[in-house]
Amino acid sequence: MMKQLISIVSIFMLGMSASAQYAPAAGQQGSTAIHKDSSSIKAWANACSLQLAWQDIADTTLGKVSVGDNTSAVGAANGNVVSLGDGGSATLTFAKPIVNGEGFDFAVFENGFTTGGNKAFLELAFVEVSSDGVNYTRFAATTHIQDTTQLAMEGVDCTLLNNFAGKYTSGYGTPFDLEELANEPTLDVNNITHVRVVDVVGSINDLYATYDSEGNKVNDPYPTPFPSSGFDLDAVGVINQKDETSTSIYDIAALNIGIYPNPSKDVVHLQCAYDTQITMTDVRGKVCYQSSFINHQTIDVAELGQGMYILYANSKGKTATHKLFVE
Repeated sequence: MMKQLISIVSIFMLGMSASAQYAPAAGQQGSTAIHKDSSSIKAWANACSLQLAWQDIADTTLGKVSVGDNTSAVGAANGNVVSLGDGGSATLTFAKPIVNGEGFDFAVFENGFTTGGNKAFLELAFVEVSSDGVNYTRFAATTHIQDTTQLAMEGVDCTLLNNFAGKYTSGYGTPFDLEELANEPTLDVNNITHVRVVDVVGSINDLYATYDSEGNKVNDPYPTPFPSSGFDLDAVGVINQKDETSTSIYDIAALNIGIYPNPSKDVVHLQCAYDTQITMTDVRGKVCYQSSFINHQTIDVAELGQGMYILYANSKGKTATHKLFVE
């Protein structure tokens, strides 16, 4: 009887252990990491607003973080990051909404580095999404990292982490699947307009600790009392986006926006009767120009390389795209 009981307990414990294991590091079988050059990435965030926080939440005399700015997180992942600080956040928007497609729908990139095997120096963040810019829904993130000894600079086993941005090292994005949020009442998973990344304060001190969806303290390297403290956001890549043929994406003529000359060698003139927000990107999604205007705007393209650029215009609740050629 005792032997049978031990066997049952052993099986139960093995099941608990298995349930605590998540996808391994990039390059290993079963990893969900998305490389920054993956053909699955169709677009990148084209605007970012920041709420920067303290270098050390327990010692505010050090001031707030100062590495990077809002432009560091737009366009393709390139290692140029903005640091959020303890509990800071970044809210990113996109030329076209993210949709709940097949598999993962977007990926968040950080600049962690490997220390061997599944272990790496990782700084983590929660990820939230919104379809109206007001109501945000957080992905259920879980950690099975111990919370009795504070992590400092040692490596973190990524197989103990799920749905945290920063799970993977530099050059590899952590993917997120909107299907997990399909039943949220305030969210339209086929019209995600905003992605918010919120730094995890990795302290296990009750005064400053943050908790995962299961109520576990999140233990990541803390403190990091430097201008580059906290989550270092590199980029957010879009895997599934609203189709250009969707009725919500218009030809630019439908917004009564005039663009001339096109092609151009030096300047491009825009004419519009209504308040309009313009974003111009290269073909890889890197933002080259952003502005809001009414009536007339001039864009200097003389310093841009030759080739095709994409102009996104938002006016009166409608979004339009247009190809712009620089000679």
